[in-house]
This record gives sequence, C-alpha cells and structure tokens, in this order.
Amino acid sequence: MTGIHTRHWPGDSDRPALALHCMLASGSYWGAIAKRLEQRVDLHSFDMPGHGRSDDWQPKADDPDYHTAVTRMAASFINRPLDLIGHSMGATVALRIAVAAPEAVRSLTLIEPVLFAAAADTQQEARDREMGHLIAKGEMEQATRLFLATWGAQPYDKLPAAMQRQMCDRIGLVHSAGETLSHDHANLLRPGGLEAIDAPVLFISGERSPAVVHGIADALAARLPDVGRATVPAAGHMLPITHPDEVAGLVALNLDRA
Repeated sequence: MTGIHTRHWPGDSDRPALALHCMLASGSYWGAIAKRLEQRVDLHSFDMPGHGRSDDWQPKADDPDYHTAVTRMAASFINRPLDLIGHSMGATVALRIAVAAPEAVRSLTLIEPVLFAAAADTQQEARDREMGHLIAKGEMEQATRLFLATWGAQPYDKLPAAMQRQMCDRIGLVHSAGETLSHDHANLLRPGGLEAIDAPVLFISGERSPAVVHGIADALAARLPDVGRATVPAAGHMLPITHPDEVAGLVALNLDRA
C-alpha cells in the first residue's frame, strides 16, 4: 500500500482487529479507543487516501472508485478472522467486507454507517443536492461548512486555519464517496447479503445525530441475524472522538459477544 500511512496499537496477538475512520479525519482517533480497550485486541488502522498522513488521492483512469479502493486496502489487512470496527464511511467499508466475506469477520461494530441508500430521508437528499451544487460551483469552503454543520464535532469557524484548509481540500472526496453511498453502487443491500453475516453485529449511534443514521441502523439491523443496538446519550456523529469512554465500552461488549 504505497503512500498509505498505517497505525498499530499492540495487544493480544490472538485477537487481531481493524478500525476504519470517517471522512475528513484520520485513523489517529482510534488511539483513544485502543487505550481504553487495554490491549484486548491487536488493533490496526490506516489513514484513507487523502487523509491524515497518507498521500493524496490521485486515481488513474482505470483505477476503482474511492469506496472500492478503500475497501481493498482494508481487506489487505485480513489474513484470518478478525474484529472489524468502523465509523461513518469506515463503517460502510467494514460492512462491505462483511457482506463479501462473512467468514473473515469475528465481530462487527458499526458506528453510524452512512449507507444512505438503506433509508430514504428527504433532509439528507436535500443536503446531497446542496453539496453537489456548491462543489460544482467551486465553493469548497461553503460545502465544507455545510458538511460539518451536520457531521462534524465542531463548526467550521471554530477549527484552526490549517485544518479548515485541509478539509476544504478533501471535501470533493466526501461528495464523490457520498454518491456511492446514496445509490449503493457496491450492492451492499443485495438480497441475502446482510443475512449471511453470522458474526455478532453492534450498531452504535449518537443520541443527537441526524435522523437518517437512526433510520439506516433500523433498516440494516432488521436484516441481520445477530444484532445489538446502542445509543450514546448526548452524543453526535463524531462520538468516537467526543465520547471515547462510552464507545470503547460498547466495542468491548461486542468483543465479548464473539
């Protein structure tokens, strides 16, 4: 994986785990979760292309779309069944792996997977349209403001200038990946796909998160054979960063179920 920055928090070598971060962030925030898991798992992560310390996303004409590329990167970490943890976009990658290769997953923890195709939501559809309109006009700062107003831990104006610039540079990736998530181009919702996941699955949501994430969890959970649900009080979409104690405790519960 040339140009991809990997991260590792050592733990039980018999319990490999992989954690996948959200858009406009990096794998670094899993460090707080790993610390609270107290080496129960041997946790790896990586910074998606264009994020954190990884190189920019510069696909060639014959390269796969962004979501597919990240999924292949994640799959390259798997050489035996492991505990898979994902947040937001990362959770949809984790789910894609579990649908494609259920035998590779020991447990699956999904923190607000943004598979918008699973649950129609007029507010989210309006956000997608506005985002696309702003990006088409080259108004990246306004597009970033719009995104963070719904999905960020802090408003745009409260972020350091360097972080603002980084996010504006990446916002096109968010929009392009969002197209895949809104139309299920990866076919995650195909008949029998979710039903074949026999590992214990846990959905973690923030109480204050957008309504669409709760609708997505409802729709996906209804099709899974072994599923749990948890809502973190007073939390929003960035709960692995804002509420690491609660998130780590819930991850640990799902590890125990496996």
